[in-house]
Amino acid sequence: MKNLQELVRPNIWALKPYSCARDEFKGFKADVFIDANENPYNNNVNRYPDPLQDKVKALIAPLKGVKVENIFLGNGSDEAIDLPFRIFCPGKDNVVAIAPTYGMYEVCAETNDVEYRKVLLDGNYDFSPEALLAACDDNTKIIFICSPNNPTGNVFQREKIEKVLREFQGIVIVDEAYSDFSSQRPFRMDLEKYPNLIVLNTFSKAWGAAGIRLGMAFASTDIIALFNKVKYPYNVNILTQEKAIEILNNTTLLQRHISLILDERKTLVSAFASLPICVKVYPTDANFFLAKVKGADKIYRYLVEKGIVVRNRNRVVLCDECIRVTIGTKEENTKLLSALRQYRLDE
Repeated sequence: MKNLQELVRPNIWALKPYSCARDEFKGFKADVFIDANENPYNNNVNRYPDPLQDKVKALIAPLKGVKVENIFLGNGSDEAIDLPFRIFCPGKDNVVAIAPTYGMYEVCAETNDVEYRKVLLDGNYDFSPEALLAACDDNTKIIFICSPNNPTGNVFQREKIEKVLREFQGIVIVDEAYSDFSSQRPFRMDLEKYPNLIVLNTFSKAWGAAGIRLGMAFASTDIIALFNKVKYPYNVNILTQEKAIEILNNTTLLQRHISLILDERKTLVSAFASLPICVKVYPTDANFFLAKVKGADKIYRYLVEKGIVVRNRNRVVLCDECIRVTIGTKEENTKLLSALRQYRLDE
């Protein structure tokens, strides 16, 4: 890859970050805090949260097999998606991504006025490393690869992603939001091998904590330092940090839920594939699957009338007549199958 300074916007490289009160004081023995203009009357949320979430990161590090200094925590993964645009991409630059994929990459590109180049997947929802690299030019700063991919559900071969990491001169972001449901070795384990790698993860999927809005990014210490330089001072609130610590101290529940979801995925995919409305269920390594059906719009409306909400992906590129189904509880999955067995194709 290029020297990191060559990739970073010059104004960001030179930026002196805002220094908040909790950054400047790192002692552990003080009992009087009159430095941050807070309300002094304790109600458990009157103080600012730890700006670097040290206690949360200390619990994440051994679970994810990374060092604390290689972790960034943000307000959902969306913050960790947006920050690279702000760090690396002035107006003349562009990013390259597979398509279809998670829509926030394109939203962040448009919000930051950065050209977004799509490289279509093939008929099996696979990508060509050569095609991705061919879409790049001297102004390409970032390549996005979501694996397992959303909305297709499939995981990409490591060798293909590794080829992109080796040959691309910029930043490669591998979004592993769904990696807990896949048997493939996660790329966060290879940070030392690839200095241009940023890996995204989240508490919203396997951890069952979408409501606390906590995302993770794993990268070299130099890239993490840039993230911390540009982020808002107190980007993760105190309630989120406290709930994350509670969740991280109960990994038994996490493993139980992953096991249940994987069992239900196998059962639901098999049953769904046998439905008269189903044309094809695509392979998945996520907690959802994409299926081509006979009339996605009508089936979506029918299910809504039954009180069941799936995701209609019919208007997404390469996803004609497709719906995306998240693996629910056994009871939810049974209700979905029962409703679809009653659906009449001639309606």
